[in-house]
Amino acid sequence: MNEPANLLRHETSPYLLQHAENPVHWRPWGAAALAAAHAAEKPILLSVGYAACHWCHVMAHESFEDAETAALMNALFVCIKVDREERPDIDHLYMSALHMLGEQGGWPLTMFLTPDGAPFWGGTYFPPEPRWGRPSFRQVLQGVANAWHSDRAVVTRNTGALSAGLARMAAASPGAGIGPGALDQAATTLLGLTDPVQGGLRGAPKFPNPPIFRFLWQNAWRSKVATEAGEAAAARAALHLLLARMSQGGIYDHLGGGYARYSTDDRWLVPHFEKMLYDNAQILDLLALAYADRPEPLYAARAEETVGWLLRDMRATPTEPESAFAASEDADSEGEEGRFYVWTEAEIDAALGAEAAAFKTAYDVTSGGNWEDRTILQRTLPFGTADEAGLAASRATLFALRAHRIRPGRDDKVLADWNGLTIAALARASAVFARPAWLESAEAAFSAVLASLGAPDGRVRHAWRQGRVTAAGLIDDQACMARAAIALFETTGNPRYRADAERIARAALAYFAAPDGGFFLTAEDAADVPLSRPRHAACNATPAGNGVMAECFARLWHLTGAAEWREAAARTIAAFSGDASRLSAMPTLLAAACVLDGGRSVVIAGAETEARFQAMVRIALAAPDPAIIVLRATDHAALPAEHPAHGKGPAADGALAYLCQSGVCGLPIADPAQLAAALRGA
Repeated sequence: MNEPANLLRHETSPYLLQHAENPVHWRPWGAAALAAAHAAEKPILLSVGYAACHWCHVMAHESFEDAETAALMNALFVCIKVDREERPDIDHLYMSALHMLGEQGGWPLTMFLTPDGAPFWGGTYFPPEPRWGRPSFRQVLQGVANAWHSDRAVVTRNTGALSAGLARMAAASPGAGIGPGALDQAATTLLGLTDPVQGGLRGAPKFPNPPIFRFLWQNAWRSKVATEAGEAAAARAALHLLLARMSQGGIYDHLGGGYARYSTDDRWLVPHFEKMLYDNAQILDLLALAYADRPEPLYAARAEETVGWLLRDMRATPTEPESAFAASEDADSEGEEGRFYVWTEAEIDAALGAEAAAFKTAYDVTSGGNWEDRTILQRTLPFGTADEAGLAASRATLFALRAHRIRPGRDDKVLADWNGLTIAALARASAVFARPAWLESAEAAFSAVLASLGAPDGRVRHAWRQGRVTAAGLIDDQACMARAAIALFETTGNPRYRADAERIARAALAYFAAPDGGFFLTAEDAADVPLSRPRHAACNATPAGNGVMAECFARLWHLTGAAEWREAAARTIAAFSGDASRLSAMPTLLAAACVLDGGRSVVIAGAETEARFQAMVRIALAAPDPAIIVLRATDHAALPAEHPAHGKGPAADGALAYLCQSGVCGLPIADPAQLAAALRGA
């Protein structure tokens, strides 16, 4: 039987299409690929990566484009290529197996599987020749194939151990829930990992880790509102330091806006230059929260520039849904990492003339450069201490010049979960920075995602490109789009968004809920995920779907007073609360517990057109505490009977605000300034 050709040319994923011309006989993930492995009685070589991944490109050039290496792969294995962004469920499954083997994770992920999809060995990047203490990729191929044919007992032992480990990982860890003491203990643990000088977590590489810092921030407002001393103040200071250092460092694109995925060093200078939608969405959210607490001009500038990048460069394909956002921009252009972004002193001098000296002082431009003889722009003068107008003009000149360079590749597929993060962040930022156009963009993106990825049964599917839905929905998609709907409901008051949130939440309960609590990553009708259905609440670069789902339930309870939502939130939190030692790895679930038991609802009763009503809405939406829930009560009699503010209305002279917590509402507030003080704990 002839070997199949490379089948990736039929796919729409930009990452898969990058490999469509490889001499490797790649297949996309699916039942047909597994069946081919069974028929050929060969093990599977699974390679997982994503379009913006630098080391994925390196391994592709070194090995997958090499005819001799490809021939060896084709002879010994059925080769399957997976876009981790399109199939995060498959990536999670095999990355978890790699961790069980004691290996550090990363991409490209290289795993070897039985024809049933059971993993038995793997790694990440393998060089074409032995180096850095690692075998060559060809040596790995030959060694694994030999083990498969001559030492099947070892393979069977490995598959059994890894499959059992994956099943254990998917098991619930039930407990009584997460109380204030557990929240503070987790915050203490995480705060102890932070870098007091450079911000973020200690060491290199440095990732933004937004879920960790959002939880630290939120817990600080819960535990020590407006206190300027102690651990709560330290937690808030940790977020301010993170944002200040990142926003001045080389990880930030000072010409075009947006943050790179991480810094390879311990001071935010040298990024891996890819820009991911999910990072920038979460950082925008943090910038808004930090600005609400301390209105630093730096935060406003970076928020405006980052949204500018989103709206200018990250719109999806020009066919429907053009209002949604693309997934990522690559690190490489012209075969070189960072080439699009870096400068030489001579280029700066030629472009800026008399203005070059001031710019070079402000942005660390020197004759020798600060990275591989070139310069990554970083801001070395504090923001606001130089001629900002002059520097802005110089940046505009360089930005226009840079536009003539060959741009990095862009992955323009639409992912529901990452768009949900972006929509919620734009909604908050629109309120904090008083930018109504950003809210319009958020609403347009929400409509576009539902139009292309919404399913008749209420679920949200995961990935779309070129008119095709390419992956089924995961719990992260349901959770992030439900949270986006809630954010739009609170920001606009439009009841359609609350209905959307409740519909998606009920679909999550119907298709993803585990019988003993929490949610599986995949739906009950997912047909091509082998082994155990994954279930976890640990956050990575993005918040865990179980944590976001629990937060959605908690916010819906505060908005409606309906016990079903409180019960759903408590059940989800309890499913993962039994092992206190693991809670610090679940910052979004911890934040959900903050919202459930410590969230404060601001109920504003009155007429939408009234000036005082609008002032109170603006103040509530721009609060620095993310556990504030905002509910307009334009018809106070229509509030659900279960809601603690049911029956409470405006005063004869206009709107009133009610601050409700733990099922009880305080005295009415008529003065917007008094409401602002109450929300800050003053």
